[in-house]
Amino acid sequence: MEGKQQPPQRDPGPGELKVPGAAGGEPCSEGKDAGADALGRPLGPTPSQSRFQVDLVAEAPRKANGEVDAAGKGSEEAKGRFRVNFVDPSAGDESPSEPGAGGSSEGANVSFQNGGDTVLSEGSLHSGGHHHYYYDTHTNTYYLRTFGHNTMDAVPRIDHYRHTAADLGEKLIRPSLAELHDELDKEPFEDGYANGEEGTPAGDAAATYTPDSKGIVKFGWIKGVLVRCMLNIWGVMLFIRLSWIVGQAGIGLSVVVIAMATVVTTITGLSTSAIATNGFVRGGGAYYLISRSLGPEFGGAIGLIFAFANAVAVAMYVVGFAETVVELLKENGTLMIDEMNDIRIIGAITVVILLGISVAGMEWEAKAQIVLLVILILAIGDFVIGTFIPLDSKKAKGFFGYKAEIFMENFGPDFRNEETFFSVFAIFFPAATGILAGANISGDLADPQSAIPKGTLLAILITTLVYMGIAVSVGSCVVRDATGNINNTMITELTNCTTAACKLNYDFSSCQKECHYGLMNNFQVMSMVSGFAPLISAGIFSATLSSALASLVSAPKIFQALCKDNIYPGFQMFAKGYGKNNEPLRGYLLTFLIALGFILIAELNVIAPIISNFFLASYALINFSVFHASLAKSPGWRPAFKYYNMWISLVGAILCCIVMFVINWWAALLTYVIVLGLYIYVTYKKPDVNWGSSTQALTYLNALQHSIRLSGVEDHVKNFRPQCLIMTGAPNARPALLHLVHAFTKNVGLMICGHVHMGPRRQAMKELSTDLAKYQRWLIKNKMKAFYAPVHAEDLRDGGQYLMQAAGLGRMRPNTLVIGFKKNWRQSDMRDVETYINLFHDAFDFQYGVVVIRLKEGLDISHLQGQEELLSSQEKSPCSKDVIVKVDYSKKSETDTSVAFVPSSSERTPALHKEEDEDGKTPTQPLLKKDSKSPSSPLNLADQRLLDASSQFQKKQGKSNIDVWWLFDDGGLTLLIPYLITTKKKWKECKIRVFIGGKINRIDHDRRAMATLLSKFRIDFSDIMVLGDINTKPKKENIAAFEEMIEPFRLHEDDKEQEVADKMKEDEPWRITDNELELYKTKTYRQIRLNELLKEHSSTANVIVMSLPVARKGAVSSALYMAWLEALSKDLPPILLVRGNHQSVLTFYS
Repeated sequence: MEGKQQPPQRDPGPGELKVPGAAGGEPCSEGKDAGADALGRPLGPTPSQSRFQVDLVAEAPRKANGEVDAAGKGSEEAKGRFRVNFVDPSAGDESPSEPGAGGSSEGANVSFQNGGDTVLSEGSLHSGGHHHYYYDTHTNTYYLRTFGHNTMDAVPRIDHYRHTAADLGEKLIRPSLAELHDELDKEPFEDGYANGEEGTPAGDAAATYTPDSKGIVKFGWIKGVLVRCMLNIWGVMLFIRLSWIVGQAGIGLSVVVIAMATVVTTITGLSTSAIATNGFVRGGGAYYLISRSLGPEFGGAIGLIFAFANAVAVAMYVVGFAETVVELLKENGTLMIDEMNDIRIIGAITVVILLGISVAGMEWEAKAQIVLLVILILAIGDFVIGTFIPLDSKKAKGFFGYKAEIFMENFGPDFRNEETFFSVFAIFFPAATGILAGANISGDLADPQSAIPKGTLLAILITTLVYMGIAVSVGSCVVRDATGNINNTMITELTNCTTAACKLNYDFSSCQKECHYGLMNNFQVMSMVSGFAPLISAGIFSATLSSALASLVSAPKIFQALCKDNIYPGFQMFAKGYGKNNEPLRGYLLTFLIALGFILIAELNVIAPIISNFFLASYALINFSVFHASLAKSPGWRPAFKYYNMWISLVGAILCCIVMFVINWWAALLTYVIVLGLYIYVTYKKPDVNWGSSTQALTYLNALQHSIRLSGVEDHVKNFRPQCLIMTGAPNARPALLHLVHAFTKNVGLMICGHVHMGPRRQAMKELSTDLAKYQRWLIKNKMKAFYAPVHAEDLRDGGQYLMQAAGLGRMRPNTLVIGFKKNWRQSDMRDVETYINLFHDAFDFQYGVVVIRLKEGLDISHLQGQEELLSSQEKSPCSKDVIVKVDYSKKSETDTSVAFVPSSSERTPALHKEEDEDGKTPTQPLLKKDSKSPSSPLNLADQRLLDASSQFQKKQGKSNIDVWWLFDDGGLTLLIPYLITTKKKWKECKIRVFIGGKINRIDHDRRAMATLLSKFRIDFSDIMVLGDINTKPKKENIAAFEEMIEPFRLHEDDKEQEVADKMKEDEPWRITDNELELYKTKTYRQIRLNELLKEHSSTANVIVMSLPVARKGAVSSALYMAWLEALSKDLPPILLVRGNHQSVLTFYS
């Protein structure tokens, strides 16, 4: 390593790293050299002494310490890294033993950067030295593992916890679990981030976004927060309105008014401090704090109005400044045009100058703020000094210096002109706002976590004391009314003096009509009292301009943060920043234009209460954020600032809402409407962000608490809900299945989409993790109220058993298995059919109801989806990215059940498969077969029908029938499902027709009995038909067709020798024996006959719901049962074969 100073050569001591082959045995960490001889061997075998030998594993095996190191299998597993071996000190020949077998390694203070590129020795850091040695693995120097052990595990360090684009340093990626845990001969697959971490998968290089830190201005807590907040809180109110408030409310109530405002701002300050210290704060101030706490909905709503409020506040402050200037011009008789237009001209010029200061950069703006603060403090000092110098010339104007009489007289209230305590409070409160001025530039603070609490709370304390001090002093010095006429002194002392002025020999009794001086009448009392009046005017200028400047900086910064999050896509252009400090120049321009617009309107008496309410709304939400985060008990809510309380924050939020109405009720209502409107808009748009908000945490907490409460509730027949486990495979592969089940579970019961992954375990594990998030997202995007539950199993039956036993939570467990009909069973491997039929038996064993859904066109459209997807990817780019070849297991067996059945390996068809696109389309869909037509070719007729059929339940169903063939009593599930379907909007015009079996001579009786039952169940029906001819023998041609269908699956044991027949039955248990066929002849004929009746009566129905025939386990072969289902349900409209678990699900008791 050129340019690095080499340390003096010496041998490592115990607990150090001995690196053979290094220049002079250069140690990696400082340590003691006691106990080592010249050869670097320990003098004696002390148990605590240990050393490490680092063997270089590079492209070619290398000799170390004079011994041949046949890298062997180590070299391929280490891949150009280094092997660190533990060396037993007691062994004379230094033979490497098991790594880490005993011994201590405290001396080796070595920390590792990830990725295997560089390693930093921190021994020098601990000893306060200045040497940092970097060892690079690529240039044949030494790469040392954690603690000097040969392990990939990384030690805890801050760089592992950064976001991808951290401003403070590189994000390092710790080794993934797969890298540590997977077998060595396999490449660990890249896994992304668990637990919703932001960032790139471990397969990518570590993100090294480190902006150039030179020239970036970052402020400390005094310059960045304290100064800003003080300037913003001390507004024009201090000099112009405070004396009037004291006149109206008296000293006592004025202090109460100030204290009330302070209570609200202090609670908000504490809440702000709590949120600001709960993690790293970026730019965006109030918006950032609220959005990261309560989520994008509240954050987006408040961010927009808060930025707008700041922009209009610029206009308000600038007009305040312009009014003062015009007053001075008027006094000197030098108006330019007239008062109103002069305000506009001066305001426009001022705001242009302020814009120039802001655009020049934060450093200039901060310097301007400090100058303005100095002027402001001088003006306050000028007033305080003035109160001690009562001049006779000022006595006529009501200023007598500190007098107990005046204090006593002014202590109580004297409300005039319909003013009340609350109206006075409403006028004062805006003077207390401005506490977020520091937090609003959080992105420009060196350490926002410590600066915001310190600066904000100290600013509130200082400004409150100054407000109270001035209120008390001005109330003790100046009377409420004075004529200003010096001739009003009294020569003869009156005996019945009641006013303080009278006691001080002034007669202001004429003031009962109208006076221009005194606390009540003169807004300029402060400059009259002060020692040097022009300094108070300078103070007014300073207060207005500093507040305007702070707002002009805050608004674009907040708006820029809002736009960066892309919550309102239309404003994306304002996210761009310029220069080292990422200045939002476009935002400055927009704020300037808004401010200029309102300055030219100049009607600020209407705007002012709305602005105050906008600020208060954001204060209320900051307080509510703290309450909400504490209530949600999220483990991520652990602010470093401990002096907050969730209930006090809630009180603060309520107080803010009350104050909004006190200030101006219509402005408060308008604010609520605007916030609500923006909230609804953002909720509707669902921005694709995940900030781990307390709303998410509370949703989880509520769900958890309700689930636990539910588990204590006993089941009752009145509350029975069909909770369905649907074997869908990939949810988007069988949309018809999903939509039909959704029709009777939406907002009623649980729906879980089961997906059994079969095949190699490693591949399946990889798919499980990616599919889970992707398909759940797909279900949400398609407005399906369902859960996705993937499992890995050897075959479908095992997977089905796992799901039936483990899916669900507490009382929210499935009780009904829904499965698609296996349409291509005759072409399939019969072992798959056996597995499929066994699912039914397992479901009944687990006390599940079973629903089999059949569409004559089929259910599985995965091969068609693939075609569309490939087509869209080719349209996007000429060379389709991420297209990999994946074996498609499902094409041969064209199954409509949960998952692709695996045909024999020779029949597996490779299929193209495009990885997940950004919107989470399906990656597990099999795409085109290689021998199929070009992607642009139109679909064939069968595929077109399949595609149409797959979307038929998404449409409005119109006036048609749902035919219920309730042949066997299964507890009522066969009747409940069609009833639930008709309660849905798309199905509400459908009528239920009920078909039951009966005897020809009792048809009327049976019909009446069923009508009575249905009316007791309160289920509407349009017709009941009793079928007396169910047991009639079916047509000969249908029997012949059935026999032809089952012929390939028969055993024909009568034609074979006994041994051969037994062996065949054992090997192929699904075969139909002659005995079995004869035994179940009646049942077979019944299925064929029912199909004839279904075609006769229900061929026009929208959906048929029918009792599912049950086959006895071990007695009826899979092939015969499958043939029954085929014969029963072929060539019909969509049919649901339903069998409940024979527990009542309907009741007529209340």
